[in-house]
Amino acid sequence: MEFQKDNTFITGRLKSVSYAFKGAVKLITTEHSIMVQFSIGILITIAGFYFGISKTEWLFQTIAIGLVMSIEGVNTAIEKVADFIHPNYHERIGFIKDIAAGAVFFAALTAIAIGLIIYIPILL
Repeated sequence: MEFQKDNTFITGRLKSVSYAFKGAVKLITTEHSIMVQFSIGILITIAGFYFGISKTEWLFQTIAIGLVMSIEGVNTAIEKVADFIHPNYHERIGFIKDIAAGAVFFAALTAIAIGLIIYIPILL
């Protein structure tokens, strides 16, 4: 199969969106960490409707969910590429994977902080 770039604006963008959608579906249906985070995102979204959070709180909550899922997607891609390049354990590859996982950790901590700031006052 030979790659051919689509130089037309509309069809090129539509193909890009379709590839991105396929990638998102693959990520959600095959990666356990994303499945968990996607489920948490749905639960938090339901909580937002239930508690009637403000527009500003919705903005922060949506950014937090998107941030965690995006960084987790990048982390997964880095892990897959690293495993493809060097299937056996290698110290440098492990270091790279740890850094990518650390980025997810920071995103998750940020999302937790945002969630606590939004929901602790509501629950108390």
